[in-house]
Amino acid sequence: MEEENKVETERQEYEVGPRRSRRERREEKKSPVLKILLIILVLIIIIAISSVLWYNMSLSGTGEENENVSVEIQMGSGSSSIANILKENDLIRNVLAFKIYVKLNHVNSFQAGTYNLTKNMTVPEIVQALQTGKVFKDGIKITFVEGKTFANIAKTIANNTNNTEEDVYNLLENEEYIDGLIEKYWFLTDEIKNKDIYYSLEGYLFPETYTIDDKDVSVEEIFEMLLDQTEKVLDNYKEDIENSKYSVHQLLTIASIIENEAIFDKDRKDISSVLYNRLNINMSLGSDVTTYYAFKIDLGSRDLYRSEINTYNPYNTRGPNMNGKLPVGPISNVSKASIEAAIYPNETDYLYFVADASGNVYFTKTNEEHNQKVEELKANNAWAQFEK
Repeated sequence: MEEENKVETERQEYEVGPRRSRRERREEKKSPVLKILLIILVLIIIIAISSVLWYNMSLSGTGEENENVSVEIQMGSGSSSIANILKENDLIRNVLAFKIYVKLNHVNSFQAGTYNLTKNMTVPEIVQALQTGKVFKDGIKITFVEGKTFANIAKTIANNTNNTEEDVYNLLENEEYIDGLIEKYWFLTDEIKNKDIYYSLEGYLFPETYTIDDKDVSVEEIFEMLLDQTEKVLDNYKEDIENSKYSVHQLLTIASIIENEAIFDKDRKDISSVLYNRLNINMSLGSDVTTYYAFKIDLGSRDLYRSEINTYNPYNTRGPNMNGKLPVGPISNVSKASIEAAIYPNETDYLYFVADASGNVYFTKTNEEHNQKVEELKANNAWAQFEK
C-alpha cells in the first residue's frame, strides 16, 4: 500500500505545473508559418518598391539638354531594335524598361526617319517623338572620309554649310576655344598645342556620316559632333589607353600612319607591329606617308623628291634626327580599325613592309628581304606608279 501511495505521489509531482491547452499548442505550431509568410510579404513589398523605383529611374533622361544625338530609325523597325539603337546612342538607360513602357502603353508603331534627340529626354518624350515622326525633314548629311587630313575636313565643311574654310582654320587659332575643348574631353591634352603641329585637332575628329539641321550650323557645333563621336569610340579602350606607355596623342598618331599605309583591315595590326618594333630598337619609322604630310603634298599624287625625304621636319619620319621618334602629331583622321590596331598590334619580328599596286602588303624581317621583294614587284609590273 505504501508502494502504491509512493508511485501516485511521484506521478503527481511529475505532473505539477501549468498545462497548455490545445489552442495554445496550435498557436505555437502556427507561429513559425506566420513568420515565414511575414518575411515573404516584406520581401514582396521590397521587390515591388524597388521595381517601381528602378522602372521610374530607367524612364528618365541620360544627360543634359545640350547633348544632341541624331539617330536613324529604319522602316519597319520594332521596339527591340529601336531600344537597342537608343541604348547604343546613350539615349535611354535600359532596353527592358523601354520595352515595358511601350508594351504597357500599347505603342504599336513608330515613324521611320532621322531624329534629333537630346539626352535629357525621358522615355515617354522619346516614344512620343518617334510616334509623331518629328524628324529632320530638311536635314543635311555630311560625310567625313577616313584617312583624310584636316584640310579635307575644312573643305568638306565649307562645301556643305554656310561656313568658309577660313572660318574653320580661324577657330583652331582660338587658344581659349582649344583650352575649353581640352577641359571638356578626356582624350585631348596639351600635346595638341605643340607649336610644330599644323592643326591641333588633326586625328581627333572621327570620320563618319553626320546629319545637321541646316547649313547655318556653326563650326563649333560640327567639331563638337565629331569629338563626341571620337569620345564614344575611345571610351571603349580608355583603360587600355591609360595603361599604355604611349599617350592617347601618340596612339592616335600611330593609328593615323596605319590608316594611310593600309588598305585592307587584315594588314593593320601587322603594320602596327612594324612601327612598334622600329620604335623599340630606336630605328626610323621611314614612313612615306609622314613625308607627304610634312610637306603638304597630296598622298600618292607623285613620287617624293630626294630633297623632301632628306629634309628635317617633325612630321617627316624619313628625314634626319627622327630615329625612334613618332611624328609630332597625327597626319589624318582615323578609323576605329586603325585605333584598335594601334592599341593592340600583332606580335611579329617584322621591320619592313611594302605594298604593291593593288594594295597588297608584304612583310619582311631584314632590309635584304625587303629589297628583294621590291625588285620582285617591279619585275612583275606590280610596283605602284605615280603620275608625274
